Amino acid sequence: MVNKRYVFGCVIALFMSFGAEAQLADPVKYAATIQVKDLERHLTYLASDELEGRDTGEKGQKLAAEYLKDFYRALGLKGPVNGDYFQPFQLSSILWTEVALQIGRSKLIENEDFVFMGDGDMKRAAKADLVFLGIASDENLAKVDVSGKLVGLWAIGERASSFADKIMDRGAAGIVVVTMEGQANFDRMANRFKSLAGRGRMGFDKPTLQRPIFMVSSEKMAEIFDTPVEELKEAAKGKPESIKAQKATYRVTKKKNWVDTENVMAFIEGTDKKEEVLVISSHYDHVGINSDGQINNGADDDGSGTVSVMEIAEAFALAAKDGFKPRRSVLFLNVTGEEKGLLGSEYYAENPVFPLENTVNNLNIDMVGRIDYEYEGKENQDYIYVIGSEMLSSQLKVISEYNNMTYSNLILDYRYDAEDDPNRFYYRSDHYNFAKHNIPVIFYFNGVHDDYHQPTDTVDKIEFELMEKRARLIFHTAWDLANREHRTPVDRVNTRTDR
Repeated sequence: MVNKRYVFGCVIALFMSFGAEAQLADPVKYAATIQVKDLERHLTYLASDELEGRDTGEKGQKLAAEYLKDFYRALGLKGPVNGDYFQPFQLSSILWTEVALQIGRSKLIENEDFVFMGDGDMKRAAKADLVFLGIASDENLAKVDVSGKLVGLWAIGERASSFADKIMDRGAAGIVVVTMEGQANFDRMANRFKSLAGRGRMGFDKPTLQRPIFMVSSEKMAEIFDTPVEELKEAAKGKPESIKAQKATYRVTKKKNWVDTENVMAFIEGTDKKEEVLVISSHYDHVGINSDGQINNGADDDGSGTVSVMEIAEAFALAAKDGFKPRRSVLFLNVTGEEKGLLGSEYYAENPVFPLENTVNNLNIDMVGRIDYEYEGKENQDYIYVIGSEMLSSQLKVISEYNNMTYSNLILDYRYDAEDDPNRFYYRSDHYNFAKHNIPVIFYFNGVHDDYHQPTDTVDKIEFELMEKRARLIFHTAWDLANREHRTPVDRVNTRTDR
């Protein structure tokens, strides 16, 4: 936690740079318009069965988009996309009609024994040796001939995507990778993929790469190589050649469909600094209906963030009607396709409505309606995880702390800012597509719970009074950032560029 005296001293100097218009307005008055009853009313609709889990490109996502558009239009906010509130784009949906992997005589079962993560479209099955490389290191790569082989990669705790490129560049036929320890963790992910089976994998259209990548658990990798897990781990560190190669047969085939979807956005133009833009974002999609026909309502993920953005937008709109427009412009951005891989925010970042060089900050709100495992038994549960606030700017965390001290008094928890955070939350929501372009960000998050990506993520479990406090803090921070004299400097190097 930042020293409060230090924060106060720093921010007094920063606060003196506020514009006259901002000083005349009372942000508390407008923060008070963010209320439980309105948050609950909006979320009750967005997370209702009628919207069928708001899956990208499906009916429920379209209904949610219309609801957001109507809300912003009623506030008198502008549609910034040639007068419209929608930024439409098209995704390809890849359906894997066949994914087969056999090691020796053992036929592995997709989404039980392995998950397919790569690409490919093969007319016939291929055969290759499966060799063990171990950890992603140049030293190991020098010891193992990977050309024409499937390569067993032990990637626990590694950022292995770039190394996978190196392996494929050496002529490898494909990769069998472990990215997490423990069968239970793998089973949860495999079940998620199984629930999506038959619905296709969404993304931006790209040429097919013959790049088969199969993910397995550490236990399954040990079984494949007929070696105990602990021995395989030791070999992975520097003796990969000691593990006997196996015979493999594999095939992947695919079919492509097209999906139309849209980001939703509304805009309030600033006054003397209107060319500079603050973006306040959430994703309004969720994961739809599972394989058992149950609706994943997504009340917390990310209905909670979406209705928070709506209420913050209303607070800014009401201030503007009273003559207190922000100095900088503010874009309220509800993106689609987050659950498919941060696709909506990626599309916006690559096709920005306002130049990225003029985008001063992104405040991203993803899951702010619940209490997680860490805080469920604590006496003081008024907390929020604040992620990324000091990655790019020395001032953003200080500004955030000051507004919390002044208005909210929440516990600002920074545990997920750690470089070795195994959850890697910094890479897992839409702020990341702004941070990649050196735009200082804050990601507001309540942590995970048992209902994450489950049909049980429902409105009745939302802590609306706590969500109101969190949304008001974000409003105060946004108000400050939109009205101060100088934008937050980008004075720190972004070293986190690998998801």
